[in-house]
Amino acid sequence: MIDDRPDETDTDTRSGPDETDTRSGGNGATAHPPGDSTAPATGVPAAGPRAAADGGPDTGGPEPSSAPGPEARRVRRRPGPFTLLVLPGLLALMGVAGFLAATGGLSSAWPQGSEPAPAATTRVDASYVPWLRKAVSDCPVVEPSVLAAQIERLSGWSNDAGTLSGEKGIAAFTDARWRTWGKDDDGNGRSSPRDPADAMMALGRQNCSLAEKVTDLRTEGIVTGDLVDLTLAAYASGVDAVVGAGRVPGAAEAYVSEIRSLSERYRPVDRESSGGAVNQVPGAVLAAPAGTLTVTSPFGSRRHPLTGVTKLHTGIDFASPQGSQVSAASKGRVVFAATTAAYGNRVVVDHGTIDGRRLETTYSHLLSLQVSAGQSVDVGTPVGLVGSTGLSTGPHLHFEVVLDGHYTDPLPWLDPGT
Repeated sequence: MIDDRPDETDTDTRSGPDETDTRSGGNGATAHPPGDSTAPATGVPAAGPRAAADGGPDTGGPEPSSAPGPEARRVRRRPGPFTLLVLPGLLALMGVAGFLAATGGLSSAWPQGSEPAPAATTRVDASYVPWLRKAVSDCPVVEPSVLAAQIERLSGWSNDAGTLSGEKGIAAFTDARWRTWGKDDDGNGRSSPRDPADAMMALGRQNCSLAEKVTDLRTEGIVTGDLVDLTLAAYASGVDAVVGAGRVPGAAEAYVSEIRSLSERYRPVDRESSGGAVNQVPGAVLAAPAGTLTVTSPFGSRRHPLTGVTKLHTGIDFASPQGSQVSAASKGRVVFAATTAAYGNRVVVDHGTIDGRRLETTYSHLLSLQVSAGQSVDVGTPVGLVGSTGLSTGPHLHFEVVLDGHYTDPLPWLDPGT
């Protein structure tokens, strides 16, 4: 009997290697083991008087004829035309192909399983680079490389990557999000998420808005962490999730890590330095923010004296008498001057960019504020008085240096001669 059902081992990929269909043989015919009593007749006479030869009793019947039976009459088949003519040609062809593959003369159409897969390209269309830079030109936190990394993850730079999910264009905007962030930035008469220039600018606006929010939250002491990481976390999980966690929430950690890793490939597209030096001192060192620089708590990991939590101490604590003058460490613009829960009275000064990276200084736990947001300051301009407001154990100045959104040790930035 021929089983005309399809071979399940070829069609059902759910079956493992041990789940083959034993109901049929390799060629589809029903398999019967030797000696199976259900096997069909093969034309060989059933055992008769000669059963004694198989161990049965001799019945004493007549001797069988010596004429050859069907098995004896079978003639060995000679090689056919295929074996004699076609098969040698195929073997020769395979040999030539193998030789060409070994010497590099085989066309690339032949798969070479031993060759490593080509590395994925991360080059950006040259026409996109100015738009990536423009999209975040007013944002001190987000670099073009971060924007490019987001786009790679969102769409792989394909305009049709999210069509089925309702997301459109290289930045994967939904219609609702596009109504909030989309504009006709390239001036071609239409605003579309499928227009790469419009999409990059819209994603930049969204990121910069999130960066501004998390910067304010960190300045007020509501959240802690790197500003770039907090911005990416807000994009992935929302600002409320960041506020609830007080840092990058666990649900956003994988996304932040992936974008950080991808952004390294796009560093060449980052904007150039604005050309303005932080100040006139070679090496961009800062002037002393207070009259005395006695360090009572250095930059680095420490156990907080009030909360008992061990974490990064993001600046340096300088001991100084209550009411001592605190001054701007360099020329810049005040971007924050207000009271916060953790830092007390706090001032943040933006000093512009150096080698394409934004430099800021902060002054916290002040007794009083002597500047306001938006005010321009020069090196030495009074910004406040030493105090002990916020989470503080006594009068001191908590001084921070923030480089491109990253806390850094302030000591190397301070001019030892001041």
